[in-house]
Amino acid sequence: MNQRPLVRLGGLAAALVLAATAIAGCTRKSDDMATADASTRTPDQVRIALVPGGAHPYFQPWKDAAAKAKSDLGVGDVTFNETSDWDQTKQNDVLKSLAAQGYNAFGVFGVSPENINATFEDLKRQGFPVASLASCPAGDVDKADFCLSTDVQLAAYKAAQAAIEAMGGQGDLVHLTGNKVDSNTQRRIAGVQKAVDETGGKVKLLQTVTDVDKDLQTAQKAVADLLAAKGDQIQGIVNTAYNPAVASAEGVQRAKLPIKVVAIDDDKTILAGIRDGSVAATVLQNPVGQASVGSYALTKLAGGCTMTQPGVTVDSGSFVVTKDDIDTYNTDRQAKTDELKTAFDSQYLSCK
Repeated sequence: MNQRPLVRLGGLAAALVLAATAIAGCTRKSDDMATADASTRTPDQVRIALVPGGAHPYFQPWKDAAAKAKSDLGVGDVTFNETSDWDQTKQNDVLKSLAAQGYNAFGVFGVSPENINATFEDLKRQGFPVASLASCPAGDVDKADFCLSTDVQLAAYKAAQAAIEAMGGQGDLVHLTGNKVDSNTQRRIAGVQKAVDETGGKVKLLQTVTDVDKDLQTAQKAVADLLAAKGDQIQGIVNTAYNPAVASAEGVQRAKLPIKVVAIDDDKTILAGIRDGSVAATVLQNPVGQASVGSYALTKLAGGCTMTQPGVTVDSGSFVVTKDDIDTYNTDRQAKTDELKTAFDSQYLSCK
């Protein structure tokens, strides 16, 4: 996903000035205990918090993954908290509260990729292992122990390739995506553009529509406006954010237009569209793998393991799904998850 699966909605610049100090508000006693005990925790002493930037359909599989991780890993607890409301300062407050409640390992989807490293540094300073899950910080430096996320540029490239193939290799393509200022949106735009460029002019990128993943209603209006203005000009729509994928699948089918739609993720509307042929394909990410393997690695780090390369970025996988493999894609995702766990044991973690 350097990388992130979907949208970032919060993060006003003025509020983010507070990000660097918000987590540090935990008590000194808590900080000292965390630092002293960080390398000696047994699994039952590990309490993991999985904290996305806010409520979003993409993160719902993290809930079940958290419960399963608690059982499989034998840890003290794994909680899921989506109350940050897409605001970095609020997310910092949530993390501070969780630390005060005794949570001592954190998997975080940061609201602001440009500022999240300050949050990671504060958590690390308190002795907590930290994973950047489903999104990596902007730039080339990650202050978390590791980032486990979709390679979003690669996933967008795959999606655009699938759309171009469905279009017969020529015609006008529209790209619907998330927050324009998000560094991951820019990576997605680059991935789509790469696929278009490879056609040698046979496919034209008619329009890139950003900032349409805030909620489904926003996406539905954007799709309705697009189809009303340019529906008869468009041969394909590639989506690299969740809500516009659902909206374009619904809108194109309702309008009965011969537009090839390629979606992202596995909302029931998307899967139904693939089955009935109204959606050509979708590119799936691996949220369960991010939560389960992320929790596994955090448990290992809490027990004294270290990262062979601190701040390493690991691609959690992306998968093009068409009608041919609609019934088997979860097998592929589980295989990727198993492969990721093995890779952490053999490549990314150093355990004595």
